[in-house]
Amino acid sequence: MKPGGRIQAAAEVLEDVLSRHQPAANALQDWGRRHRFAGSGDRAAIGTIVYDALRRRSSFAWRMGSGAPRALAIAAAPRALGLTVADVITVCDGSAHAPAPLDEDERTRLASDTLSDAPPHVAADIPEWLMEAFARAFGDRAAAEGQAMAERAPIDLRVNTLKGTREKVLSALARYDAAPTWLSPSGLRIPAPEGPAKSPHVEAEAAHGKGWFEVQDEGSQIAALLSGAKPRQQVLDLCAGAGGKTLALSALMQNSGQIYAYDSDKTQLRPIFERLQRAGARNVQVLDAGDQAALEALGARFDTVLVDAPCTGSGTWRRKPDAKWRLKPEALAARQAEQRNALSTAAGLVKPGGRLTYVTCSVLPAENSDQVAWFCEAFPGFAPIPVAEAWEDAIGGPPPASADGSETALLLTPASHGTDGFFIASLKRTS
Repeated sequence: MKPGGRIQAAAEVLEDVLSRHQPAANALQDWGRRHRFAGSGDRAAIGTIVYDALRRRSSFAWRMGSGAPRALAIAAAPRALGLTVADVITVCDGSAHAPAPLDEDERTRLASDTLSDAPPHVAADIPEWLMEAFARAFGDRAAAEGQAMAERAPIDLRVNTLKGTREKVLSALARYDAAPTWLSPSGLRIPAPEGPAKSPHVEAEAAHGKGWFEVQDEGSQIAALLSGAKPRQQVLDLCAGAGGKTLALSALMQNSGQIYAYDSDKTQLRPIFERLQRAGARNVQVLDAGDQAALEALGARFDTVLVDAPCTGSGTWRRKPDAKWRLKPEALAARQAEQRNALSTAAGLVKPGGRLTYVTCSVLPAENSDQVAWFCEAFPGFAPIPVAEAWEDAIGGPPPASADGSETALLLTPASHGTDGFFIASLKRTS
């Protein structure tokens, strides 16, 4: 396909995403089935335009004077396809499968790259109704934090220390320019692709099949580390999902002690079994999904309970930009209720002197600091552990500054730490 055809195809996919409310991945897959002549390179290029357009949907619409799929696809095309503005104007020539020619206003707007007069939510590239929450979390850095969440994300890997070392994995992935992460002592990072380049499919590598590493954002790795899990302890991963943090906990515990992995959703939990086998994690017992009675019957036995709570996923918008625009206030309220339920369950499972670590992949105070404040009021037998103390115990040295300025919890963000957005708060059961 020619560049003009790729831009037009991206506009068609964006129409399905924006008008028919399809997830971007599904819309791209459906387009590919309807256009089987498109090769893998074409599909990748179209996907890059679509995702870049969604990451910057608000600012692109402001620049172009329109939020229509055509305008968004054209605005995203220069970076996504590695073209100049003049090139994009040329390939949009109205020929078969290409967009209609740009008018004078569109040409002027495409060449403009300023947001100096844009409203705050446009500059931050977030939904307008969330601007107050961003301002509360980040103050005068709200726009910068939002802009960083509109960039492409790197691929982060966690070296599985049960089977490999950083050096071993670095050697295996040398052609991808992998490098050690800044914060996680067992992490590696493959830079985000530039222009039309694609991210490598690292899970197809032999080293992954051998269990040497897992794909896991550095922020998620830090969350597992700050749980304080140690060898020979009794640990519960309460919202285990597909088991990413369960595997990290197993490595931290050197395959000793006991980890119980639980999730209310059997579909989310199902992949954990193959992952445990590949990683060589032998100290994990997977509880039946949704069996709340069996979970509560375990009682207050746990040294560590990790609550990776269901959330809006606002911290992962670099990777799932369409979710940013689908989020509604009622969905946030539903997640808050689920978070309080999970915390309430967890409170009864921590033994005296044990630790509860609350984690979300969100940057919104309503899901983070507000929930910790609610928990401490509802369960006065728990007290926050200062970030400096938790970091020194788990990793050593001083911690990075939290993006929201807190000293009792750690908010990691793309702008401040280069990670996805993660909130981590540890609390000790004092009575």
